[in-house]
Amino acid sequence: MRKLFFSVLLIILALSPLVFGEQIRGDYLETRSADIYTGSCFANGEVNLVGNQAILAWHVESGTWNGVPLDGLTVAAAVRARATLGDPYASPYPAQAVLIVDEQANDRQRAALTAFAQHMAGELLRNIEQVIYAPTEFAVNHEKNGAAMLRAGRFATVHTRSLNEGDHLCGNEATFYPPLTETTHAMPAVAITDSYRGPGLGTDWELHGKRSAFVGTFAL
Repeated sequence: MRKLFFSVLLIILALSPLVFGEQIRGDYLETRSADIYTGSCFANGEVNLVGNQAILAWHVESGTWNGVPLDGLTVAAAVRARATLGDPYASPYPAQAVLIVDEQANDRQRAALTAFAQHMAGELLRNIEQVIYAPTEFAVNHEKNGAAMLRAGRFATVHTRSLNEGDHLCGNEATFYPPLTETTHAMPAVAITDSYRGPGLGTDWELHGKRSAFVGTFAL
């Protein structure tokens, strides 16, 4: 009888994510230093010249990671890779990364946010040069597809807008590169502002008006 009980308990635990829903979900924002919504002629003109820098950010709407509640918290990463991210002919690794963690998080939440970001970005965040704790703001206007904002202290700022007809420069544009992490939904957008000014990467950047962003959601 006891063996049967434990067998049933193990089955329930295995099925619990399906029964009780997602463990963690929220909004995702990504920018790069190369256009991701573009025609092949434009992309070929940027590859190996730009596109090795990126900002990734996750805002947890609800859920836990490693058993730690993360509701309402944000974690972002600035990345400098060895090659254009998404280029199938050159490896961007090892990449350098700086993690910017919501200063509202307690010690357990900071550790969980770091682990979550590394899980989502994988090899891209393997080499974290520095972790910064800073006030963060993250907002997505769900009524205006592609409109979002990230402000991570004085270190990273991103503002995006939706694509419009004026963003079709050659008429053959498509989503040339996929998002750098797993998403449940992601749409290309224009990065009105994409900037990083901080330590750890040996470089700063400030870009405007590039078709280089993704605004999306994640759920695990």
